[in-house]
Amino acid sequence: MNLTQLIPILLARWRTALAVFATVVLGVLVVTLATTSKYTATASVVADVKPDPVSAMLMQSSITPAYIATQVDVIRSDRVAQRVVRNAKLADDPEVRARWLKATRGEGKIDAWMADSLRPGLEVKPSLQSSIIEVSYKSPDPRFAANMANAFVQAYIEVTLDLKVDPARQYRSFFDSRAKEARERLEEAQAKLSAFQKDNGIIATDERLDVENARLNELSTQLVTLQAISAESSSRQNQAATSGDRIQEVLVNPVIGSLKSDLSRAEGKLQELNARYGENHPQVVEARANIAELKARVDAEVRRVTGGVGVAASINRAREADVRASLEAQRGKLLRMKALRDEGSVLLRDVENAQRAYDAIQTRLTQTSLESQTTLSNVNILTQAEPPLTPSSPKTYLNLLMGVFLGTFMGLLAALAHELLDRRLRSVQDLAMIADLPVLATIPGADAGRGSSAWHRLRWRRPRPVVSNKASA
Repeated sequence: MNLTQLIPILLARWRTALAVFATVVLGVLVVTLATTSKYTATASVVADVKPDPVSAMLMQSSITPAYIATQVDVIRSDRVAQRVVRNAKLADDPEVRARWLKATRGEGKIDAWMADSLRPGLEVKPSLQSSIIEVSYKSPDPRFAANMANAFVQAYIEVTLDLKVDPARQYRSFFDSRAKEARERLEEAQAKLSAFQKDNGIIATDERLDVENARLNELSTQLVTLQAISAESSSRQNQAATSGDRIQEVLVNPVIGSLKSDLSRAEGKLQELNARYGENHPQVVEARANIAELKARVDAEVRRVTGGVGVAASINRAREADVRASLEAQRGKLLRMKALRDEGSVLLRDVENAQRAYDAIQTRLTQTSLESQTTLSNVNILTQAEPPLTPSSPKTYLNLLMGVFLGTFMGLLAALAHELLDRRLRSVQDLAMIADLPVLATIPGADAGRGSSAWHRLRWRRPRPVVSNKASA
């Protein structure tokens, strides 16, 4: 079917198209006028991005679509709707309670039922390029619509604050218990360290250890010195045992030197007397006796001096043994002190670790305590909803325009459907298409007068060959 066929059909079926058009438009107008007028009140909020003064952290580095979508879902949530019911005290209305009892027979909670009944009028529109969210509410009463829009915004801010504060309160309770445990561990570690220091008499471990180290070094130096002295004394003692008259002490001894001088003079006198008087002379005999006495005195004095060297060597060996014993005792004492120091260091580190853990937990406890007491939210009211003066629905002119468009479309469809149910020949093209034969000629003015009625009353029927055929042509 082309345009040349469509126009005659529409001209022939205009009554059907007009009837359908009028019916559709009238129906749209009746429905529009019968629909209860509703008013839409709109409030807006803004998600603020700024440093949190409590935690000194950015609450949100940037407003992302996911963040805005989350806030929209929060506004539409049951928790916000139930907060609206509680804030507005809608459940206290006897009429509302009676409707709830009739609808649910007392099953469930009235807050949840009221929240479900309020949500259909709520509409939330996020901004595409900013962090502003519009909260609209539609109701037949403009004041109720404005009150509900503001109530949803306020409930949303309160719920956002609860979502921030409730975890902080839970963390505060957690850190409070952990702080008590950390304090007990710190006190226990300090008690162990104090008892250890008291039992071992430790006041300043590092200073005492330094003193004992100095004492050990001093004893070590003394021992080295005494070892050298003892070795020298032993050597001189051995020399005195073999050749005592040639040791240094004997050679430098003044008594022995004096006796040896007397002995030399006596021997010289004896030689002189022997030469003068002979060996048996009394003076010679007396001289020999003096010489023997002097030699005896020299030997005694040498023995005394060499004996002193042995005594000095014994004393030096005894001193060396004493210093060695003191050195070993000091070394053992120092080792014990180092062991005590290591044990004390472990206890001290336990105290320091317990102190650091307690300080860290106490810091978090203070922070979470402040966060749990905050009354600030990152969502702020931008505009308050006011009662609208004009209804937002129904939109009469828009509905009529849509009714005209729909009526026109439905009228065209109705005319075409009527034509398909009662097909008529409307033009020469219809006859050629039905007969599948070419048209040889047409009679001018055949569509006037009675001929026209007879022509339009022709049915969908294949014409007889007498009208025209290719053979006669």
